[in-house]
Amino acid sequence: MTCFVRGGRFPLWETTVVPEDFLTGDRRALTAVLAANLVSITGNCLTYMGVPWFVLQSTGSAAKAGIVAFCTLLPVVLAALVGGPVIDRIGRRRVSVASDLACGIAVAAIPLLQFVGILQFWMLCVLMAMTGLFRSPGETARGVLLPTLAERAGMPLTRAAGLYDGAARCAALTGSALGGVLIAVLGAENVLLVDAATFAVSAPLFAFGVRGLPEAQAQRRVEPASLRAYRRELAEGYRFVAATPLLLGLCLMTLMTRGLDQGWSAVLLPVDARQELDGSIDLGLLNAAFGVCALTGALVYGAVGSRFRRWPVFTIAFLIVGLPRFVVAASTDTFAPLAMIMAVEGLACGVLNPIMATVTYETVPEELRSRVLSATTAAVQMVTPLGGLAAGFLVDSVGLPSTLLTVGGVYLLATLCPAIFPAWRQMDSTGSPHGRAESSPPRVSGPKGV
Repeated sequence: MTCFVRGGRFPLWETTVVPEDFLTGDRRALTAVLAANLVSITGNCLTYMGVPWFVLQSTGSAAKAGIVAFCTLLPVVLAALVGGPVIDRIGRRRVSVASDLACGIAVAAIPLLQFVGILQFWMLCVLMAMTGLFRSPGETARGVLLPTLAERAGMPLTRAAGLYDGAARCAALTGSALGGVLIAVLGAENVLLVDAATFAVSAPLFAFGVRGLPEAQAQRRVEPASLRAYRRELAEGYRFVAATPLLLGLCLMTLMTRGLDQGWSAVLLPVDARQELDGSIDLGLLNAAFGVCALTGALVYGAVGSRFRRWPVFTIAFLIVGLPRFVVAASTDTFAPLAMIMAVEGLACGVLNPIMATVTYETVPEELRSRVLSATTAAVQMVTPLGGLAAGFLVDSVGLPSTLLTVGGVYLLATLCPAIFPAWRQMDSTGSPHGRAESSPPRVSGPKGV
């Protein structure tokens, strides 16, 4: 086996031979969680397409559609801010199952209330707020189990993270593709019933997939549940992030780029497609090219990523994902160059989430993962709603080309951080040079209660 050597100059990649015992684990739990996540996220995508269409059909008001979107997003951030200790106390299995069931009930209630003629706009806002409130804890509860599932499967954590991100991207593509067709064929109300059915499938998949898994159960505490204990546990997650330069850097950079990406996807790219390209068809093709290539990048990195050093791959990929699309969009009014650069950026984007997930899991102790992941989720989503507002204001004020170059310049500054600040080089030393899972694979003796 070729080992990664500490110290000195490192090559960009090393040939890694995976030991035989790495391939003998029990992958049933990991497969079940990936399937549950795929079904659940597909349902979320149907909701995000079906609900705005339903609001526009039933009210004709874009402003009301925006209000519903806000009511959906705000509880996501609030739940992530305070939900970490709750996940540990209740148990990750229970939280995930309860999350899917609650979201399914809330989504199903919208068309059912409409069918009987009693649905009011405030009811719609409340029901969508319920989906946002429960969605974040459920996603966190599933995500924090990934290291345990990778160990049981005898799989490198990098590969498991690539599969997990690939499943999420596949679900987003599937939901986006199906959503438009189903709305046209079935109508928005019936699409929401289909969405509710996806949650009814996801909940038992996860429940049976992780039954008997100790890490999925409620964590035992010496201190009884109380408001004081809750505040202390909540603070532990935020203190850990603040005291870990690499995690803090990841949060701050992702917070900035997530807001800029929202401005791109919600305002800048649609305006460019309408003003310079051929409208919605080109917009759909550009998003499809990016999405397919991002899925490909995630799966390819999951398969071979353990052979490469994380820091240079992450740094190069983030530089590719940032400035180029803004420059191309500002300098050309033709489809082909922008489609090409978005495809390349999609491939680069696909490697980012698996690397960040792997680094986070290796850095954070298992007993703190729910709290830390909730804290980081809240942090990176807090600015997202402002991205579209800022981009729209800039376009109206200085025009599209100047806005594209301005936002692209800010994005470049953000993506230069991994190349400038030394803390980012710790990506290659979390747990081990290639990460704990790759360099010291677990020996799986057999199933543990599954």
